Amino acid sequence: MSAGNHTIKLGILGSGSGSNMQAILDAIEDGSLNAEITIVLSDNPDGYILERAKKAGIPAEVIDCGGFTTKFPDQSQQALAEKLKALDVDIICLAGFMRLVKQPMLDLYPNRILNIHPSILPAYPGLEAWQQAVDDGATESGCTVHYVDAGMDTGPIILQAKVPVLANDTADTLHQRIQVEEHSLYPAAIRKVAVEIKP
Repeated sequence: MSAGNHTIKLGILGSGSGSNMQAILDAIEDGSLNAEITIVLSDNPDGYILERAKKAGIPAEVIDCGGFTTKFPDQSQQALAEKLKALDVDIICLAGFMRLVKQPMLDLYPNRILNIHPSILPAYPGLEAWQQAVDDGATESGCTVHYVDAGMDTGPIILQAKVPVLANDTADTLHQRIQVEEHSLYPAAIRKVAVEIKP
């Protein structure tokens, strides 16, 4: 799992449309990211991320969360971690994944689980960070790729990109501009982490 010419194996977890997964895939296909997406998993059977994966010929599966709508049960996390280990996944990328990852996932993948969040953390953690920024009258927002720890959006920061909040911004227009930055920041963060992975 050293850097160099090693192709990093990624497991992508998402809940929604999968635009960040698509950005990672685009970076792989244009040669700017030496990685492969081994599997895409979603807790939402209707998430478009699954359709994107299937169209790209990437294995895609639904995560069994035991019928819970927001909770991520320990046994589900254990089964997921074992599946990813069996596929030799090097890095897990959360891409709009709406459940909190904790042990045993964190234990099995220390400093190998990344998340992208639509704010300059530590500002505006949690849901709809773009709405929080507009409501707060912020003049600047952006996005952060960070390592996942046991908290909500509290792990060590890998990379950030800033976006000005314009006077006429709505939550939607700000979110759209943040997403543009997300789509270049996430592949860059994966490249940075891949270099740091030791064999």
